[in-house]
Amino acid sequence: MGEKKVAVYTLGCKVNQYESASIAALFRERGYKTVAFEDRADVYIINTCTVTHLGDRKSRQMIRRAARRNPGALIAVTGCYAQTSPEEILKIPGVDLLVGTRNRARLVDLIETAVKGVGPLNAVTEFEAEDEFEEIPVLPVQGRVRAYLKIQEGCSNFCTYCIVPYARGPVRSRRAENVINTARALVAAGYKEIVLTGIQTGLYGKDMDGEPALAGLLRRLSGISGLLRLRLSSIEPKDITPGLVEALAESRVFCRHLHVPLQSGDDRVLESMGRRYTAREYARLVEVLRANLPGMGLTTDVMVGFPGETGKNFENTCRFIEKTSFSGLHVFKFSPRRGTPAAGFEAQVDPGTKEERSRRLIRLGEVLSRQFAAEHLGMELEVLAEQPFGKDGHMYEGRTGNYLRVIFPADGDLRGETVRVKAEKLKGNLLLGRIIKSDVE
Repeated sequence: MGEKKVAVYTLGCKVNQYESASIAALFRERGYKTVAFEDRADVYIINTCTVTHLGDRKSRQMIRRAARRNPGALIAVTGCYAQTSPEEILKIPGVDLLVGTRNRARLVDLIETAVKGVGPLNAVTEFEAEDEFEEIPVLPVQGRVRAYLKIQEGCSNFCTYCIVPYARGPVRSRRAENVINTARALVAAGYKEIVLTGIQTGLYGKDMDGEPALAGLLRRLSGISGLLRLRLSSIEPKDITPGLVEALAESRVFCRHLHVPLQSGDDRVLESMGRRYTAREYARLVEVLRANLPGMGLTTDVMVGFPGETGKNFENTCRFIEKTSFSGLHVFKFSPRRGTPAAGFEAQVDPGTKEERSRRLIRLGEVLSRQFAAEHLGMELEVLAEQPFGKDGHMYEGRTGNYLRVIFPADGDLRGETVRVKAEKLKGNLLLGRIIKSDVE
């Protein structure tokens, strides 16, 4: 028998993407070849999402697709949907192994003990109070420009609509030395930018005596020689402390961009969601951030159609978003999650109204994104070149520190280089320009 092949399909968030890359690396270390999910493989891994009912449905679709592609392949299902609803997945023909969001480091061993056709091996286990952060000691392969580095697991918010605390368990932080050593290894491997990711990243270190909080970790990471850029993938408003703002402002490498979930701009809806801040408190936080991080890009998550959201509540959200001038919106429609309080709330919003509100906010987000990009026309921007753009081979694309996407003519392979680009035109929310100088110090 030749080299065994494994294919991994990922649904959901950046944390899932990081974990899938780590899982693929585990298999490569054990002699497997990673192939595209569309290819015929000996092992299929589906890393599931359960944030919405659409995530559940797409997860089931991909499991069935893998079973059709190679009926003789071993199929393993992992991730949040597997953790919260194992009984639903066990009913799907073709599943051989079920692993939730714990014990992923053992996935190769569990696959190699599973036997096709015997019946699914259910390795989903409940969280325990003494659980620690699960280390997967391999470096994900992600293209030598931007790497995601998971530093934290679990959530303590228990928002009334959210299944994540049940799918991910209590807050667990990665040991600071392991984070630093992994970051150094990523830089040594050629990565220019590191994005710190987690489920509730802002609570990093709160569960471990003697470990630094997020501000202290950022200061240590900022001192790594050769690291060009550092980002946070997302952070909750209540987790942004004065000490953290100070650390971000001081850092020579931290990018002037934050993703801070809002969810609603209406106080009554925020209270019903269990979000623990008011619209005014959020607005004050934005003022503090912009005063300390000039030119900052600010993106956010917004949910529409939460139970009881009236037309007036929605209009309050729209006005708040316009006034705040976000640089980008991620818009979600409320999806009842079994086991969460909001699933049983009265005054559920009908699907048509949810869809209408979603489309309106998406359009508003496009306008705000374009406005933010337009403010940079005529400026010289420092851009990290990421990959070729288009098919002719003469254009490249990259991101600025405040997360603007920039397209520019270039010959040769510029991947991972920093270039200074004069922004000259706007196409949608994309900036088009030309290189003024390469290898910016």
